[in-house]
Amino acid sequence: MKIGLIGLGIMGKPMAKNILKKGYPDLLVSDLNKVAVDEVVACGAKAATNQEIGEQCDVVLTMLPNSPHVKSVMLTPETGVANFMHKGQVFIDMSSINPVASKEISSALAEKGVEMLDAPVSGGEPKAIDGTLSFMVGGKQEVFDAYKPLLETMGASVVRCGDVGAGNTTKLANQIIVACNIQALAEALTLAHKAGVDPELVFQAIKGGLAGSTVMNAKAPMMIEGNDKPGFKIDLHIKDLNNALDCAHSVGAPVPMTAEVQEILQWLHNHGKGQADHSAIAQYYEALTGIQIGR
Repeated sequence: MKIGLIGLGIMGKPMAKNILKKGYPDLLVSDLNKVAVDEVVACGAKAATNQEIGEQCDVVLTMLPNSPHVKSVMLTPETGVANFMHKGQVFIDMSSINPVASKEISSALAEKGVEMLDAPVSGGEPKAIDGTLSFMVGGKQEVFDAYKPLLETMGASVVRCGDVGAGNTTKLANQIIVACNIQALAEALTLAHKAGVDPELVFQAIKGGLAGSTVMNAKAPMMIEGNDKPGFKIDLHIKDLNNALDCAHSVGAPVPMTAEVQEILQWLHNHGKGQADHSAIAQYYEALTGIQIGR
């Protein structure tokens, strides 16, 4: 199987390396960042143009920032990858985008006989590196079944959630839960510190109980250490929550907590923290209280 991957950012680069390591050596890659391309080529991939990927690959993967980027790469007249694809090929978008955009791209590809899966991921850079991402997939069952082994080279969990668009709808639900958990964690550790209790001991005491979560285990140590090195950037979470709010408004779903967290993330963006990890939500509370959690 010849595979093409467009997008070698924080997530896409380690995902490409895992594809190579786990049994799919025929990989063509493309990115605007030549350094990232060269790094993946050194691991065994081949550099290619988007046109070459569209023409030559059995399956085309994208890992891009947002809906406009995926639509531009795939659907731009004359130069978009879809122009060079043909019947029997498959497109798998691993980006986190608006489900409406997923359906639009799928409809355009269907006219050429190209099947599509929307397959956004959760887990951030650490899980992209170790190949344990969670994939939330939308598309036809038979297409999902055929390409599940490929996705399993990058993820520990690969679940079909419904037809095209269902993957990104599920990812929006995931991002709401993650954002609200991080906000609640930051608020709780701020309370502990203000009340004179060591946030580290609070974390150790409650992480094994009902309040414990993957989010807590990943983000509490970062908050306590004052480490905001991005595994998943605030600006990307703002993008995801914008998509969640747009989707919620279109279907009439109430999402007041999502709106509140979005305002906090936007405040951090406006104060120079857009490229920080989303655990920097704790710094919003630090700005309000004048204290630094655990430091």
